[in-house]
Amino acid sequence: MSKKKIVVLTGAGMSAESGLKTFRDANGLWEGHDVMQVASPQGFAQNPELVLEFYNQRRRQLLEVSPNAGHLALVDLESHFDVSIVTQNVDNLHEQAGSSHVVHLHGELFKVRSTMDENYVLEWKEDLVLGHVDKNGHQLRPHIVWFGEMVPMMDVAAEITQQADVLMIIGTSMQVYPAAGLIHYAPTEAPIYFVDPRPNIRSSDFRNLTVIPKTAVEGVPTLVDRLFGTAL
Repeated sequence: MSKKKIVVLTGAGMSAESGLKTFRDANGLWEGHDVMQVASPQGFAQNPELVLEFYNQRRRQLLEVSPNAGHLALVDLESHFDVSIVTQNVDNLHEQAGSSHVVHLHGELFKVRSTMDENYVLEWKEDLVLGHVDKNGHQLRPHIVWFGEMVPMMDVAAEITQQADVLMIIGTSMQVYPAAGLIHYAPTEAPIYFVDPRPNIRSSDFRNLTVIPKTAVEGVPTLVDRLFGTAL
């Protein structure tokens, strides 16, 4: 008998409790910068040093944190279910925790790519500066999907979500598109669990939706225990 398929969508709230800053404050600023200065092709063209240093700081911070109880609980799910994680996060905390199938919608902080060849991608944990180039001499850039760029893994994520027997949404506002639209790809009969301390959707908004108004660290282990009960 095949295992039930659980698809997990995660956002910034998943990583925040590991100590990673979620960058954007109430004014829409990231570390005091307008988001378009540090997360757009235009910003990179205008001031590449600023953009590279912004992501260098993110990369250094990621080296100092560890997966939290929410990440670890999702790994436990794999003992009873076929689990796929689709994350908006650019950190690798799901992989550090031990999750075996993770799709990154918005890129990965520990990778860089050529500015001229998007398929030239390298693992990278050091600082990235002007002068770091690909084999043809083209500058390297963060392997991050910036505002205004295509989300290349979106079709893959939609296909995975269509296979869900259960959909979990953790620590995301469901306001950033196209990722927010993934909920509409879930089969109509699939239960949906939304874990967020400040949920902005209600149980009445979607059929089969259960809202768990808790942080990832509190809510995910509890939900995993509940799902284990359904697998026995």
